[in-house]
Amino acid sequence: MCGRYTHLFTWEELHRLCTLTAPPITLPRSYNVAPTQSAPVVRLIEGGGRGAGLFRWGLVPFWAEDPKIGSALINARAETVADKPAFRAAFKARRCLVPVSGFYEWKKMGAHKQPYYIRAAADEPLLLAGLWESWRPRPAEDAAHAAPLETYTIITTTPNELLATLHDRMPVIIAPEDQPRWLEGTHYDAQSLLKPSPAELLMCHPVSTRVNSPRNNEAACIEPV
Repeated sequence: MCGRYTHLFTWEELHRLCTLTAPPITLPRSYNVAPTQSAPVVRLIEGGGRGAGLFRWGLVPFWAEDPKIGSALINARAETVADKPAFRAAFKARRCLVPVSGFYEWKKMGAHKQPYYIRAAADEPLLLAGLWESWRPRPAEDAAHAAPLETYTIITTTPNELLATLHDRMPVIIAPEDQPRWLEGTHYDAQSLLKPSPAELLMCHPVSTRVNSPRNNEAACIEPV
């Protein structure tokens, strides 16, 4: 799964990478993004073009009765995302990119789990395949006065050779040149991108168990140990 990550990039870096057309927003740096926290997401916007917004991690389907369901939907499996009720509508119409500077994974070592930090070998932000939803409370009279809750999930797939040494899942990484196919392409275009990235594009190193707690949000989380 993908349960923690970092975003350390600037608006200018994200603008360059994703060709954003909407006005800039402030992007808070984080060394330890955890589920239910808000983080940048890139999506298509009304009128055309791409914009970035701060969405909450943990997808809440539009039909959900209670937003707490989002805590269980931080990831969607590539093998079932097109058919699973919680994700299929978003997969058809609300695909997004989750830009990250790197992500964490935990390797089982007996009774101990060693965290690792994974990032691009080229030291560029990675674009993870995601889905987003906009949710309002029910009944309708409550929804009319409530701001929409915008949430997202990250799609995972089988690991490449590097990540297989750590875990049995990895996030789907969208190559920069495949952004149009993911955001604007057909259902079949999108499905063709749900595969492991080449192992040589990534590098990893063990890090401190400080990352285990979301309260720790500092550069020490990504330093090699």
